[in-house]
Amino acid sequence: MSGIVIANLGTGNLRSVSKAVEFVSGHAATVTADPNIIENAEHLILPGQGAIGTWINQLNLDPVLKKAVESRVAHGPVLGICLGLQALFDHSDESGGIYGLGILPGSVRHFANGHREADKGSVEEEHKLKIPHMGWNQVYQVGEHPLWQDIPDGERFYFVHSYFVEAANNVDEVGQCTYGNVFTAAAARKNIFATQFHPEKSQRAGLQLIKNFINWNGV
Repeated sequence: MSGIVIANLGTGNLRSVSKAVEFVSGHAATVTADPNIIENAEHLILPGQGAIGTWINQLNLDPVLKKAVESRVAHGPVLGICLGLQALFDHSDESGGIYGLGILPGSVRHFANGHREADKGSVEEEHKLKIPHMGWNQVYQVGEHPLWQDIPDGERFYFVHSYFVEAANNVDEVGQCTYGNVFTAAAARKNIFATQFHPEKSQRAGLQLIKNFINWNGV
């Protein structure tokens, strides 16, 4: 096995994730696009920052890499971050509309087109929201999971995104956030845990989540 592996799928933020992993574990992660290393990872992290088209197209252009990612996701443990969450779902409106891995049912939509309204705030206020959603916001734990250990409900995490996930199955949704719309801030199924927020940029709580992931053996 290859220890902690960070998949390099052509999008940014790899260094920040790598430094966070090294800080909490004391061991350097392997950052790579090598299918063999990815498929044999003990813990795989799927990060991403930027446009989802870059992320998905790299997989589509390299069927061996795509197969390796899908195989590792099936066996886990896997942590998805930002695009690493969005790409797990069926379809995204970004990049002109693109199909994801279809591992979790649901869609990725732009904030301007959202429809699951927040409990507070008028429609007029929602239209005044700045896009992208950037900065600190509270995440409410709507499902139990080992990665929430020692993280208080309602803790604040750091977000940078213009598109949000709407999970089709409530059982897959373990964290919610509100920014005009109520959206899926964290999703989980079997050996997968994925977040819209950036734990590597979220100080104590984010580092705790990464530590929990490294100590998690999946199901």
